[in-house]
Amino acid sequence: MPCNCGGGTPQTVLVYQLNLPDGTVYRYFTYQEAEAAKQRAGGIGTITTTTQ
Repeated sequence: MPCNCGGGTPQTVLVYQLNLPDGTVYRYFTYQEAEAAKQRAGGIGTITTTTQ
């Protein structure tokens, strides 16, 4: 019996990734969360986007 799973393509989720100089990586679902975490870390690190 064929699957009636709704069809279509899976939805892509955009994730903001905070990369700290010591190699630690944190992922957030909003830019504001990533920016706040960066400020708590002393304003260091870079924020990039990735998909999940």
